[in-house]
Amino acid sequence: MVPRAFAQRPPEKLPDAGLTSELIELSWDRASMPTEVVIAGPRRLIAYSSDPSMRFGALHLTCRSFSDSQFGRCPTSDTSEHGTYAGSVILQFSEMRSGLVTEVSVTGWLDRAESGRACNDYWQPQPRPLWTSQATPCPTPASGTAFSLVINDSDLGRLVAGDWNSTLRLDLRDESGGVLASFEYLLKFTVTDRDAVAIYFPHFDEISPHVGLNLRYDPLTQTVGGGTTVDMCLYDGLGSNAPYLGVTVRDSGGRAPGPSGFSAWHRDSGGSGDSERLDYNVTLDYNGAPLPMRNGVEEQLTGIDTAKLKLVVLPGMTQPVFCVDTPLRLNMPRVPIAEKQPGYYRGDLKVELRVPAGVP
Repeated sequence: MVPRAFAQRPPEKLPDAGLTSELIELSWDRASMPTEVVIAGPRRLIAYSSDPSMRFGALHLTCRSFSDSQFGRCPTSDTSEHGTYAGSVILQFSEMRSGLVTEVSVTGWLDRAESGRACNDYWQPQPRPLWTSQATPCPTPASGTAFSLVINDSDLGRLVAGDWNSTLRLDLRDESGGVLASFEYLLKFTVTDRDAVAIYFPHFDEISPHVGLNLRYDPLTQTVGGGTTVDMCLYDGLGSNAPYLGVTVRDSGGRAPGPSGFSAWHRDSGGSGDSERLDYNVTLDYNGAPLPMRNGVEEQLTGIDTAKLKLVVLPGMTQPVFCVDTPLRLNMPRVPIAEKQPGYYRGDLKVELRVPAGVP
């Protein structure tokens, strides 16, 4: 006969005094998020004594505020409830680069340890919310308390790419309501989203938008010309923290472009003469400064960590993210109308984004 396995009695332990602070630094990519992040536990022992009169089985944890999530939002005093469940502490996270703020639920519960085995193998099987002094009655009553704090994957999913910081503060109280000690957890999470790197056009639903050059005829000079600005932003999947972004603009039409490097061609002629071609320039606006683009030549945008950002919701995502604001200006210098064939002109422009590998 195999003897029954018994749980071990928790070690004798007095509650810590003062402030206990712990730093937790983690990083992950959203394509392979952890199933949970353990902040404390499982069963992080607060205190235990085989003498029930010490009342360590009534210890509990409370938040600093019932309305403000900056350091954790939950009950601020003993609720004395008898429920058996894991509660939620709503905690505010801030993204360091963009200032974006979001709230995440931290799941927490208490485990009560008994002074003997009259009812259980020392540990009561029912979890208790962090903020109650209650325990399950037993001839060998609760004589110790442990706690656990975790963030589940569904809540981790609220953190988009970036550097996220938060501070969780909980106070340890006894039955009288007095504060015995405090626990502080400094959370620093670096999240990447490399599969979501994208060039985004906020005013268009399509990945390949159709853009008009807004050409205008001037009857006084008998010339035609014009231009348009295409709202564009770049999402690096790193929380706009890449050391640089490589941007390439290509004329991807079937015919060789003119001297400017970018051209639109008469739709019906099929020829390659100057009269069938409209030449235009492409300029990228980065941080308020125009950057002339050359056909097929990569331009590296540096200073991404201080660049102007735009808050958008990318296709396929539910959480808003910040991307680098980089409008494209397409401009066709004026040319005599008599030198061009009347009709519809079309050109194809391709924008490519390169994010440096190996960062962060």
